[in-house]
Amino acid sequence: MTQEVKHVLGISGGKDSAALALYLNHLYSKEELPITYYTCDTGRELDETYVLISQLETELQSEIVKYQSEDYKSANEDNPFDFFWRKYGGYLPSQTARWCTNTMKLAPFEKAIGDTPTISYVGIRGDEDREGYISTKSNIQSIFPFRRNIWSVDVIRKILNNNLIEELVGYYQEQLEENMLDKAIEILRTPLSPRLKLEKKLNLLLDLDVIAFNHVVFTWLKTTDYPVGKLDYFPLIDNEEIIKRADVFQIIEDSDVDLPSYYLPLEYEVDGEKGKYFRSRSGCFFCFYQQKIEWVWLLEQHPHLFKEAMKYEKDGYSWIQGESLEMLSRPERVEGIKREHLKRMKRKYQNLQTKVSWQDDVMGVKKNGEDWLDELLDAEGDGCASCFI
Repeated sequence: MTQEVKHVLGISGGKDSAALALYLNHLYSKEELPITYYTCDTGRELDETYVLISQLETELQSEIVKYQSEDYKSANEDNPFDFFWRKYGGYLPSQTARWCTNTMKLAPFEKAIGDTPTISYVGIRGDEDREGYISTKSNIQSIFPFRRNIWSVDVIRKILNNNLIEELVGYYQEQLEENMLDKAIEILRTPLSPRLKLEKKLNLLLDLDVIAFNHVVFTWLKTTDYPVGKLDYFPLIDNEEIIKRADVFQIIEDSDVDLPSYYLPLEYEVDGEKGKYFRSRSGCFFCFYQQKIEWVWLLEQHPHLFKEAMKYEKDGYSWIQGESLEMLSRPERVEGIKREHLKRMKRKYQNLQTKVSWQDDVMGVKKNGEDWLDELLDAEGDGCASCFI
């Protein structure tokens, strides 16, 4: 009998987590996946993020629960970020000191979950090469529905351990017919070594049969304390669809939810030539992962927020290493950033042709048929999954 297991999905304000919520809501009933949607609000998100959350609540017919640190309220601060910023003595978060993620995203989430066995659905796509957030708490298990391999790396490391080979052979005997079974056993009985590394062995098994592999993992999980193992049945083990970036945009387009407007390229001009800029990520409006052209976008599209970001630069701390926002906002510097960005984009898109339908003025598609989004939004690879997916 299924034990009490909580299903949660975090909405960051980004396209991928929004698409994941829409995707799972379309595929499965609330009885099959009784998901609680949540967002960890820093109080310094872009307005477009809050619009997206409101629209998703309507589309999903479900409340998106807001998790926030309670500490800022007792300190009479307006928002969680300001509370922690003052607590850390004005020290701004950075790529090497991401206290913002830990204090305002992960800590409120893990506190809300407590000790309840929980499955957390994470919107990392099938065309991304990163693992994403895996909780250090043993009662929280991450699942990646968009990927071919829906399981987290800790599960894969354990189940493909050489000590479990014969146990897995037994599980596979219940899943595959003779010819396929012989191939699976051959793969399984080849131990991990410098010649057969974990990722290669995993891919061999997935190439053979994704659903059979999922069923084997599920059977093994039932011998463990992982939350998925406490279920009688887990519907995602029978889904082998892979969702990539273009699919994410299509999922959102097919719904009544608007793509956050900060993703839509806007035109700028420098030296008589026109380029396009946009914001590649959700999260706080002053996120230190922004490219300099994104700071220019903020300066020109949300000048009041740019000024707010400038207020935090005190005592030698700045959002950008080696450059303050005051320096970046100077007209000659803005022009220089646009010029360099346009030069880089022209090199990147020199082989583009044929315009795309959903954003018919964006620069087109590659001649070789590759997805233009893979190039246009390559900046999103930098960052932490808790904020941006």
